[in-house]
Amino acid sequence: MTDIRQTRADRLHARLAGLGRHTRAFEREPLPPGTGIAERGAQIVAGHFLFRGYLVEAAETSVWDLPLPDDPLFEADLHGMAWLDDLAAQGTRKADVLARDWVHDWIARFGRGRGPGWRPDLAGRRVTRWIQHGEMLLDGVPPATRRRFFAALSRQLTFLARRQRSLPMAAPRLEALMGLLVAGLHLRGAGRHLSRATTGLATAAETLIDAEGGIANRNPEDLAIVFGHLAAARAALVEAERPVPQAITDALERAAPVLRCLRHADGGLGRFHGGGRGQPGRLDRALAQSGVAASPPGDRAMGFARLSHVRATVLIDVAAPPEGPGSAEAHASTLAFELTSGRRPVIVSCGAGRSFGEKWRRAGRATPSHSTLALDGYSSARLGASGDGLLSDAPRDVRMERRRSDRSTGLIAGHDGYVADFGLTHVRQLYLDTNGRALRGEDVLATVEQSDEAIFDRALDATETGHLPFRIRFHLHPDVVVQPGDDPKTVLLLLKSGELWTFHHGGAAEMRVEPSVYLDSVSLSPRATSQIVLASSAADYATRVSWTLAKARQTPDAVRDTVHDDQPVIA
Repeated sequence: MTDIRQTRADRLHARLAGLGRHTRAFEREPLPPGTGIAERGAQIVAGHFLFRGYLVEAAETSVWDLPLPDDPLFEADLHGMAWLDDLAAQGTRKADVLARDWVHDWIARFGRGRGPGWRPDLAGRRVTRWIQHGEMLLDGVPPATRRRFFAALSRQLTFLARRQRSLPMAAPRLEALMGLLVAGLHLRGAGRHLSRATTGLATAAETLIDAEGGIANRNPEDLAIVFGHLAAARAALVEAERPVPQAITDALERAAPVLRCLRHADGGLGRFHGGGRGQPGRLDRALAQSGVAASPPGDRAMGFARLSHVRATVLIDVAAPPEGPGSAEAHASTLAFELTSGRRPVIVSCGAGRSFGEKWRRAGRATPSHSTLALDGYSSARLGASGDGLLSDAPRDVRMERRRSDRSTGLIAGHDGYVADFGLTHVRQLYLDTNGRALRGEDVLATVEQSDEAIFDRALDATETGHLPFRIRFHLHPDVVVQPGDDPKTVLLLLKSGELWTFHHGGAAEMRVEPSVYLDSVSLSPRATSQIVLASSAADYATRVSWTLAKARQTPDAVRDTVHDDQPVIA
């Protein structure tokens, strides 16, 4: 169904939903979710609204009278009411009053099926939060206001029951189904929705989480979101002493080890294929709710490899990008890596830029926006010519072998993303010392088959210089301070924790420190940062560049990291 047809159908069903049966009371009140951030709640109380990277400052103004930026995602976040969690976490009298006023103001303005909030996914988010915060929202209100609250809840439930199947089988469908589930468990007379909700969630669990515990688009944050909904559903059913569908239990058991593998030492997720690091604490809560016993992280999951010793974690993309519809937000990131030391990200990718517009979205998906090798002017995978945003011409043959010794754990991996046009295979070796103090790498561009040599020769003949320039990039987190080293082949990296790392390279490459950006939806704009760039060129059938990233000798193995990071003010 097209977006226009979907919107028209939603509007029609929103208006007709008032004809459904009404609930008038809670059967049992759930505990508040505890997922809000008090600092964000305090900012909202002060009139500072930050959603989707936009800051709107309007003290003493209803959230429904804010001057909205030209971005439908901002408006959707308002109507999904995640800010309720933050106001509840803030816990002051003023925060409670604002929450009540804004919810009842929404009912007065939009409760009869009008406005942009009548989408099944947004209605699911809203219903879940209204019920979870019901005690706060109904505290001290007159009977007429209470009746209007339950009438609006009932209308949204009828709407959800009729429209949840119109959503694609992805996180939005789960949000709608969670609204039905929470309502069925806690609203008097709404138990009829339970069967539809549990059946739908079980189907989603089987469909979205594959046999290995991953998802089709290889986005770690998307997997965490799906996992979080299923874990919350399980917890709600267990708390209500209701049976949990076996499909949900099985999906949680498959996905939990994958998510543990895809976390860095600081608990943040790897930022791959359009995903972010995740909201602090949310994945921990979901893992606790899942009922899956804790286990040590594995060393490979969902096409990513993990190297981890002591305080250092390295995540590497060692698979081809997603294909087909799953590649709509995928990145050309094969063989890119991230490094975290303790709770400090060091080497990162630029990230997903879609919250800053199409230009940044496309730039963030390109190979040069990742910490890997790229031939100048090319990515290892390209966007298709159809304009649908899907990747094409991606690596097809991606191989990896683990390497272990008494001194280090590592891997050697390669991809053929440049073979068709240039005859070159990119091979990367990474070794993390067992004391967690050094990551050693080597990048090679080489022809593998005789036919590759012929392609390479033709590519060289087509150049004016007789060589193919390439760059190996190491994008740095914005909190990393770069300082010159003692020689042109060395730079120093100072972390907020006080750790000092040295980056050194061998070979004929030229090293430069250049500007970069860190793209994160919690920020108002792209954050300025730096990247280490090793520039070289391929003129022979094999070209190699080696490098090392190691803690300085004066940096102890364990650093007491007491620097406080302010919570991001987001929703």
